[in-house]
Amino acid sequence: MAKNVELLLTENVDNLGIVGDVVKVRTGYARNYLLPRSLATEPSDELIGQLAAKRAEAQRLIAEQRRSREQMIQKMDGMELVTVHSCNDLGILYAAVTQNEIAEALGAKGMGVRPRDVRLGQTIKRVGTYDVLIKPESDLEAHIKLVVQPDRELDLDDDRGREAEAAAPEAAPAGAASADTAAAGAPGAPAPSAGDEKAHREAREQGGKAGQPARAGGASSASGGKAAKPKPSK
Repeated sequence: MAKNVELLLTENVDNLGIVGDVVKVRTGYARNYLLPRSLATEPSDELIGQLAAKRAEAQRLIAEQRRSREQMIQKMDGMELVTVHSCNDLGILYAAVTQNEIAEALGAKGMGVRPRDVRLGQTIKRVGTYDVLIKPESDLEAHIKLVVQPDRELDLDDDRGREAEAAAPEAAPAGAASADTAAAGAPGAPAPSAGDEKAHREAREQGGKAGQPARAGGASSASGGKAAKPKPSK
């Protein structure tokens, strides 16, 4: 079975073509989607002729839609859109802002934006201001400023202060350890344990041995290899 099949579109199909176009598509796509929905059929010169008027009308509508979108993009670029959402005391939303919500809010302002035209570069789950890309076509785009506001008044400055206070005790042990280390060498500090004294004593003894000069072999050689014994006194 062939992987691709050639079909004549009898209706406009997004991202594929308009009525009257002859297109090549995957066999599965044709069998499972286009043909069952009467969006396409096997091409013939007769059918192409019958669809000529319908195709001309589709082309006219597409041109009008293009002009309308160009005007919309010009109006929308730089627009500020304010939306209100439920959130907790820290300003974190209970549900992320969706493409549908943004499209509906723009629609309320007279902007014919589809949810798929809204391109979110990040998940919006906190009150604040965000840059959102609107792209209805590959070569048409606008940037809007989305202002996400809470559904009630929040005192975020106090919340941040409480967070800082809560984090402060966690840093205290590190500072206390440094203070203890410094206090160990200060006057009045507790004496080292017996084990510490023994270790220090052994270290000093090892250091002393290492610093002793070697016994002179030259003196023995000068005296014939033996040291002279002192004569006993009478």
